[in-house]
Amino acid sequence: MPKRPERPAKPKPALPSAAEVMEFIANSPGTVAKRDIARAFELKGADKIGLKKLLKEMAGAGQLMRRRKQVSVKGKLPAVGVVEITGEDDGELFGQFIGEDGQQQGSKLLIVPGEGRSPKMGDRCVAKFEVLPRHAGFTHQAKIMRVLPKGAGRLLGVLQLIKGKGGRILPVDKKAKLEYQVLAGDEGEAKSGELVAFEITRQRGFGLPAAKVVDCLGDMNDPRNISLIAINQHDIPNRFPERVLAEAETLKVFAGAGREDFTAIPLITIDPMDARDHDDAVFAEPHGDGGFKVIVAIADVAHYVLPGTALDKEARLRGNSVYFPDLVVPMLPERISNDRCSLREKELRPALACVMLFDRSGHKISHKFHRVAMRSAAKLAYEEAQAAIDGRRGDKTDGLLEGVLKPLWAAYRCLKKAQDKRSPLALDLPERKIILDEKGNVSKVVVPPRLDAHRLIEEFMIQANVAAAEELERRRTPLLYRVHESPSPEKVKVLSTFLRTLGRDWAMGQTMKPSQFNKLLESVKGADFEQIVHEVVLRTQMQATYKPDNLGHFGLALARYAHFTSPIRRYADLIVHRALITALGFGEGGLSGDDIANLEDTSEMLAMAERRAMLAERETKDRLIAAWLAPQIGATFHGKISGVVGAGLFVVLDGSGADGFVPVAGLGRDYFVYDEVAHALRGRATGETFQLGDRVEVKLLEVAPVKGGLRFEVVSDGRAGKPPKTLRKGKRR
Repeated sequence: MPKRPERPAKPKPALPSAAEVMEFIANSPGTVAKRDIARAFELKGADKIGLKKLLKEMAGAGQLMRRRKQVSVKGKLPAVGVVEITGEDDGELFGQFIGEDGQQQGSKLLIVPGEGRSPKMGDRCVAKFEVLPRHAGFTHQAKIMRVLPKGAGRLLGVLQLIKGKGGRILPVDKKAKLEYQVLAGDEGEAKSGELVAFEITRQRGFGLPAAKVVDCLGDMNDPRNISLIAINQHDIPNRFPERVLAEAETLKVFAGAGREDFTAIPLITIDPMDARDHDDAVFAEPHGDGGFKVIVAIADVAHYVLPGTALDKEARLRGNSVYFPDLVVPMLPERISNDRCSLREKELRPALACVMLFDRSGHKISHKFHRVAMRSAAKLAYEEAQAAIDGRRGDKTDGLLEGVLKPLWAAYRCLKKAQDKRSPLALDLPERKIILDEKGNVSKVVVPPRLDAHRLIEEFMIQANVAAAEELERRRTPLLYRVHESPSPEKVKVLSTFLRTLGRDWAMGQTMKPSQFNKLLESVKGADFEQIVHEVVLRTQMQATYKPDNLGHFGLALARYAHFTSPIRRYADLIVHRALITALGFGEGGLSGDDIANLEDTSEMLAMAERRAMLAERETKDRLIAAWLAPQIGATFHGKISGVVGAGLFVVLDGSGADGFVPVAGLGRDYFVYDEVAHALRGRATGETFQLGDRVEVKLLEVAPVKGGLRFEVVSDGRAGKPPKTLRKGKRR
């Protein structure tokens, strides 16, 4: 029998070039995993090793940014972001991507309108970015998801009028270099000293650019208007549409029918003293041989906020509640957040309860979720609960001490054994709180004490969040993970190089673990440079975010983690609640088809909303503290160097936590060289050194309350050191 002719071997795919990899990543919106690149170039088996080596070389050359199993090109468009409509040509709209700094970036994008209101010139919109391979003049398109409110992205400033001659606007943005001229008549109804929204009418030409007032936001001298700057500048929705408020008002009071009855269990809430909404309640009792049963009950927001409703769409748009010193911009209307869903003392409420069993070593043996009716036995502040445990009696806590509080603390001590063994990242950084007087001015800035009551609630919430992620993974139900990736190899290498400048060798190992950082922090305890090592370790860490794919939580040393415990103030938690309701057959309020289909978009939107809230909260605190310090120009303060750049030093003041800048000219008469590796400025002639973490005394020279800026000069000496040998590796003044 004649032999069958052999088929020609399929040619082995060649390893792509660096340029081909860059092109593929740049043309793939959102994050790109290594497996996506391997699949695109048909690489299998040993070929993947070559790809891994290539990606490592490209990252080392600065061509790529690597994050665990994902890679990206600097300046690449995210999957979802903000776009501004900037023009129209032959009936087609185009626009530009708006970066986190609020400025236009990159080339123009083709605009594809979505459902709802069509965008117009000047509108800013949340959009999904996609590659557009064959279209003249465009490489990407932006599919509009929603048009932002008209105030979104407005330029803000303080108007100073000159009688009969118009005036000038001082922008509130720290990055703005110029003032704007306002011609007579363009000030509208605004008065001198008012915070105004404005639009630019002339950008180029001689003299200052010109602007026109489009809205008045209130007197800048009224501290209660300071939060409005951040709210407007960062496009934070702070007014609920009428249809949303109307929908909230129609929701019925919970009657408890069809639920497991947990009302006999003395669950209690422990929150900040000024808390108005209460997401979580806790209970613990001994179980088995030295172990404990812990119940974490969380407000069942999904009972009221159903997918696709006006309430749901508004909550997704907001992403989270935003907390300012003088007000809260809630994710949900007060009828929901402070009433229907809040676990108020003695009132019947719907909840999702996680019942967990722990052994004597603090390891979780099992968990089970229940959809329940509950009634909080008591509302306590952290300080009240801690005082009772410490032996200071109170009328409210006396009846709770033996049966409720002591078992909670005993359970926490048990769980802490496993927590210590797990060794999460031990960066326990103090958080300052601004106390305002009745007029809204800063009264004082305090660092609230870190109590075991805080740590107890945090650990119980962490365990419930882990249980939620485990349950949904086991049942193969889509969810949003809270992910915190391990530090990039590049950042770890920078840390290691920096430690060598301190005479410290640090073995990084093949796989980074939080325990390695903890050992490092423990090894420098009591050393002169302890604080600076803490600062650099913090800067080495990645930022936590939300993803539909599990990337683990490095900081907590956990393989899987999801946010489940704060659905009143975080939309991600509401998604996890819906997923549990679907997975466990708990009835109405589960995941919708749209929820599942849009998980990737939702995760991007929530990450953007979280960054927006953090920036707004920080900038508001900066402005309030700057206004508080304005009368103290010329005074001296003690502080710590919190950042070093070629242009100067960032200094944080003791007590208030105020953050200001020392230009390099304010360091003395020497010529200072920037040592990027050592995070230091070093005098060329004297060797006098100012390094990250050093203690300094500074004099306040200038305050810009509108921008939240402070300028100092250093009045103390830097540390002695040798003059730098060369300027080639450092940036000069």
